[in-house]
Amino acid sequence: MPDCLFCAIAAGTIPAAEVLATDGVLAFRDISPQAPTHVLVIPREHYPDVAALAAGDAALLHEIITQAHQAAVAEGISDSGYRVVFNTGRDGGQEVAHVHAHVLGGRSLRWPPG
Repeated sequence: MPDCLFCAIAAGTIPAAEVLATDGVLAFRDISPQAPTHVLVIPREHYPDVAALAAGDAALLHEIITQAHQAAVAEGISDSGYRVVFNTGRDGGQEVAHVHAHVLGGRSLRWPPG
């Protein structure tokens, strides 16, 4: 997609703080973190949201989940716990129309806090 921010990041035309990369997936730090650790995991191929990815390539969805865990390991939050979130659609909070998983951790994410 020519105007897709995450496609440009995946292609290397826009820089990102890379955490890990495979042939199919790229993980990088979010520029507006919502937790001490906030990594985005994206497929290199464009899918607008997780529903389209699930319908189009279940193996790639599996790779995103696997690499989300590997990002948590790389960031040192796998033992203490982390959250993996897919926002889907405008009402679901999705800001970039390219499927991406948020890996959040580095502090307690329990709700209510305590």
